[in-house]
Amino acid sequence: MKLEKYRTEDQLHKIPLRVTDTTLRDAHQSLWATRMRTEDMLRIIDVIDNIGYYSLECWGGATFDVCLRFLRENPWDRLRLIKAKAKNTPLQMLLRGQNLVGYRNYADDVVDRFIGLACENGIDIFRVFDALNDTRNLEAAVRTIKKHDGHAQGTLCYTISPVHTVEKFVQYAKEQVDIGVDSLCIKDMAGILSPIAAERLVRALVREVGVPIQLHCHSSSGMAVATYVEGVRAGAGAIDCAVSSMAGFSSQPPVETLAVIFEETNYSANLDMEAIERVAKFFAELSPKRKQASGMLPYIDPEILIHQIPGGMISNFRSQLEMQNALDKLPDVLKEITLVREDLGYPPLVTPTSQIVGTQAVMNVLAGERYKIVPNEVKDYVRGLYGRSPAPIHRRMIRRILGDEQPITGRPADRLTPVLPKATDGVDPKLIEHEEDILSYLLLPEPAVEYFKWRVLPPAERPETPADLELKKLRQDIKPEATPPSQPLSPFASEIESLINTAPTLVQQLLRRIDGLSLDEVVFKKGDQRITVRAAETSVPSASVTVAVSDNDKAPQPGEGVKASSPVPAKTQATPAQQEPKKAEVYKRTINAPLVGKFYMSPGQGKTAFVNEGDTVNAGDKVCIVEAMKLFNEITAPVKCRIVKILVQEGVTVQKEQPLVAIEEV
Repeated sequence: MKLEKYRTEDQLHKIPLRVTDTTLRDAHQSLWATRMRTEDMLRIIDVIDNIGYYSLECWGGATFDVCLRFLRENPWDRLRLIKAKAKNTPLQMLLRGQNLVGYRNYADDVVDRFIGLACENGIDIFRVFDALNDTRNLEAAVRTIKKHDGHAQGTLCYTISPVHTVEKFVQYAKEQVDIGVDSLCIKDMAGILSPIAAERLVRALVREVGVPIQLHCHSSSGMAVATYVEGVRAGAGAIDCAVSSMAGFSSQPPVETLAVIFEETNYSANLDMEAIERVAKFFAELSPKRKQASGMLPYIDPEILIHQIPGGMISNFRSQLEMQNALDKLPDVLKEITLVREDLGYPPLVTPTSQIVGTQAVMNVLAGERYKIVPNEVKDYVRGLYGRSPAPIHRRMIRRILGDEQPITGRPADRLTPVLPKATDGVDPKLIEHEEDILSYLLLPEPAVEYFKWRVLPPAERPETPADLELKKLRQDIKPEATPPSQPLSPFASEIESLINTAPTLVQQLLRRIDGLSLDEVVFKKGDQRITVRAAETSVPSASVTVAVSDNDKAPQPGEGVKASSPVPAKTQATPAQQEPKKAEVYKRTINAPLVGKFYMSPGQGKTAFVNEGDTVNAGDKVCIVEAMKLFNEITAPVKCRIVKILVQEGVTVQKEQPLVAIEEV
């Protein structure tokens, strides 16, 4: 496909249009829940590098977290490997301002060293944003990028609210230019920027600020292509696109479509369309192996104009609701999001505020009472620790969440002391191999440590990664035990087959490795009927675990009947103690999990537990944490009570309403 043949004589002199390719970062974050692997990128990077893009967005955002947590990859290695092969095109990353690639503000010394290492390892352009458009949260990052001769691109997180006017966005832009950004990106993370609004905003920015303007839109609402056309004609000189097989829906618009459209104008992207065609074919063939991790529905969603959930989050958001066994509550949650957002001063919905608002909305719906459960991060947001809310939060809401505590008014990072000198206190030195590991640990402690422990194991002893399990096609690798031809399939067998086909996440979690225990098979039991589901053979110790299905045909819950702290001999039946934890009903009163998540007794690794067995606590005192949807939800004592027994091991995934702590009222 060569566009040159369509050119007329008066089209030969065109204005260059810069295109940033998002295929290697935002596209698969939006469509595949960020499950593209480094090996996938390296197989096609040489072709991508010769297309003629302005930059390749290939790092940052959620990729850092997912590399460690799911793929068991070193994100720094990914960057180095891409840089070694991409010689022609600048590499770009998405940086969450003072949050870097994490979910909270980090001290200035961490910001300085992280950006320094990112520059050393290959990043040329940093797109820096703050979820609240609070310029104070960009200052340290922009200063460090300039120190290392990088390109600092400021960002306007676009949203629609009574307070987000063209004048307000121009004010944000001027503040960012004053701190030294080299260019500005309008970041339309939810796909809600209309063509007319884009024309007005871009024209105002071109008139009022003296730096280049770039457009980043998701296709979620179906408006992005038209928005790009109007935005470029108003003066934007660069756009973000993805190759067609990785474009559309919650991703960016397809580069092929935009290239053809602009060829009929006085703009030209000047790209190698034959190379783009090769890349599109590559990812079209790869997609079936990767996209099953995503909960994204493949259609345009006009409701996004109301709830404004961003493309980068929406696939994860649906899968997280499914994990909570609450996917049927999605319409209620989407309505609640708009109410929570108003309560919190209309924050734009982008990481981390999208998680903060979204999780609070989920809590409100699941609990059946608004703000009955308030995650730590929501409290910190109201405290002002994430920055200044676009609109003031009503004093009534502040009091409801913080009580008598008063929010801060200064730059949040000014309250943080340097941490690098004692960064790895409490971590086994054998786990730290490079300086980059220290930064990984500081930003994402639990996923980083899990990765480090996995990395030092001999290859033959390494358990499969979560991504390995996701990538198995359950219909091929995990099937019900064959039934003799003479014996008709029972309705129960059909139920289990349906479970495997329609809810593979449940089966996957049942078969995952827990503390070194590999589950070779799961036996579903209902009355006197038993169905065995077998996984592929492995070289690590394994066991058979029985899972009961209740009479009301409720699907088995992930991890039900499984509890182990050390490997058991291969091919042996798990002991009753491993099969069935001590029943919580022997205790008169328990504190139960409000949702599915990981259980922790302390606020962080190496820190003191909130309570110990035998302690007496008052009503409202912190007892434990359930981590869900990337937020930490503090569980408090309902009454003054004594801690009788802690019923769950640290770091174990718990189910909604699972007893966590046995208590005795005093």
